[in-house]
Amino acid sequence: MKLQNGTAHVYGDNIDTDAIIPGKYTKTLNLETFAAHVLEDLDPGFRNRLKKGDILVAGDNFGCGSSREQAPLALKVAGISAVLSRYFARIFFRNAINIGLPVFEISDFAIHTNDDITIDIASGSITNHSTSKTCQSNPMPKVMMDILEAGGLVSYLKKNNDYIVD
Repeated sequence: MKLQNGTAHVYGDNIDTDAIIPGKYTKTLNLETFAAHVLEDLDPGFRNRLKKGDILVAGDNFGCGSSREQAPLALKVAGISAVLSRYFARIFFRNAINIGLPVFEISDFAIHTNDDITIDIASGSITNHSTSKTCQSNPMPKVMMDILEAGGLVSYLKKNNDYIVD
């Protein structure tokens, strides 16, 4: 797998799925609507600062709340290349993997907004170039790495001939 390079956008604990994408925007199949409104209630200026490939960094319990897949999808479509958190809500974590958005749990590792970050997706090594420090994320099971490498669960199943079409 490849390296992800991007600028960090750092937020706190308990960011729920409604803060990621407000519920009023989830009743559409237009993915650009998700991208246009990602994190708007938490940080109204986020979309204007976001550049494709940037990395979202959060504290504990990121993605708590509802189980809808639109939350990680909104981040991915908006251009976020990966999410780092001390702890993810389990359903968010799995939904992110299923749609091909890399997510990594890290312990207390100093990252600040606008730091230049590189993530080695395969090894889980995270380098903060702004501080010249590196940390290791918690290991991810091989099947989840395979799903990420395939671009998401549907692509993984198609690649492995486990996809049934009626």
